[in-house]
Amino acid sequence: MTKRFLRLPLWFAIQLILVVGVVQAQTPPTGLDEYVARAMKTFEVPGMSISVVKEGKVILAKGYGVRQLGDPAPVDANTLFGIGSNTKAFTSAAIATLVDEGKLSWDDPVYERLKGFEMYDPYVSKEMRIRDLLCHRSGLGLGEGDLMFWPHTSFTRDDVVYRLRFLKPATSFRSRYAYNNLMFVTAGQVVAATSGKSWDEYLREKIFVPLGMNATNTSTTTYRKGENWAYPHSKVDGKLQVIPFEALDNAGPAGSINSSASDLAKWVIVQLNRGKIPGIEKRLFSEKASREMWAQQTVIPVNDEGPEELKALRPHFAGYGLGWFLRDYKGHKLVGHTGGVAGFVTRVMMVPEENLGVVVLTNAEEDSAFDAVLYHILDGYLAGPTQDYIAAFKSVEDKHRKEAEETMAKAAAARAADSKPSLPLDKYAGDYSDPWYGIATIRSENGALLLNFVRTEKGLADLQPWQYDTFKAHWRDRTVEDAFVTFALKPDGSVDHFTMVAVSPLADFSFDYQDLYFTLVKAVEKK
Repeated sequence: MTKRFLRLPLWFAIQLILVVGVVQAQTPPTGLDEYVARAMKTFEVPGMSISVVKEGKVILAKGYGVRQLGDPAPVDANTLFGIGSNTKAFTSAAIATLVDEGKLSWDDPVYERLKGFEMYDPYVSKEMRIRDLLCHRSGLGLGEGDLMFWPHTSFTRDDVVYRLRFLKPATSFRSRYAYNNLMFVTAGQVVAATSGKSWDEYLREKIFVPLGMNATNTSTTTYRKGENWAYPHSKVDGKLQVIPFEALDNAGPAGSINSSASDLAKWVIVQLNRGKIPGIEKRLFSEKASREMWAQQTVIPVNDEGPEELKALRPHFAGYGLGWFLRDYKGHKLVGHTGGVAGFVTRVMMVPEENLGVVVLTNAEEDSAFDAVLYHILDGYLAGPTQDYIAAFKSVEDKHRKEAEETMAKAAAARAADSKPSLPLDKYAGDYSDPWYGIATIRSENGALLLNFVRTEKGLADLQPWQYDTFKAHWRDRTVEDAFVTFALKPDGSVDHFTMVAVSPLADFSFDYQDLYFTLVKAVEKK
């Protein structure tokens, strides 16, 4: 919006600014309902729930759309959504409460607090501190090890922590940022080991109950038909549809919380209040702990070459605190996080200097929808220009999708389609083992190969010949990303091992196929 204050007497301009500020503090941006409706239509989001807090008050808590495609039950401010990695800030806060009580220090060695903790590198095993678990600088690669719980597996949290010792680092310890979920699972186990209660029980007792977050929980297994939950939605073979709830209990401290816009408004208010619970002389955590969690622990490199349509959103700095992303926008520090689980993506964002917080929850896997709405709301409170974020994000999304399709089309056109595998198909069959995932089997059935990730419920794929000794794993559950499977042979012509990589450039990083190395441990004997 163009400012015209230079035409006014200075004292009047100042008064006008103050009045506008008061009005903005009391109401959400004009036309928000229409903007949200357009974002939902553009990005195919069935339901959305939003809360805005300002100066310690809930300015808006409202639902839009429906909980489930084909069902008229509406989303409201109390509808539960999977909040994914927004869970991480809760795990960090749980650690903070233990620090405040003197039961932990941010810089305690992890192995002293969690029996049996061990990383691949003995040096890292000894040097890893509690804070290192919470700021993505472990040396593990992006999403490394996520296939231990995504899609759902039979691994327990203890299993996940134990298998850290088999994950080879991608970089040296503390040298660079790489988002990783396993460290937060480990942090949750530190909470359990220190408190004597499960992470789930501790969060309920120390966070949910004191804040009055009465509907918030840590597992989709608590869902009962007819309750006020949003259903997850995903595009399966290009068509949006309802998908089953993902069970993420084994990854709980990294992303299993289900919450509502109403409950999360309470969480945001206490965050902006530096840990003090409004209305009572009690703290969730100390102001010192709050400053620690919001202090940059890991630098995230800033990309100066992002899409031109979103140039105004490029930060001057970016980093990660303890469970929180940090960056700037329009001269203000932002503290926030995103979250994504199967069928849901969510956003929590705060502007501490303005005592402003925004929560956007959606029941479809469309980041552009919550980002467009978020920045529209932020611009309603912060000075400076704005733009049509829906159009901008849609343009960028379309370009990325087109580029991915072109990449896949080029790969398909370039492959040696008339080539054949080096061996008869039954020679690829056998039991294979990866150091951290464990067993996967390949069997020959009806003249074709079938891959089975034994610990994963959705881990059944048809191996379709691609070229030479590379096959495409086409998962029977179409919510799982397809992968290329490439076999390596020994000098005698027998199979030695296979590796994998995602087919689509748009595959979520949690499908970390590239971190797997399956070695043949037992070939199938010919009957």
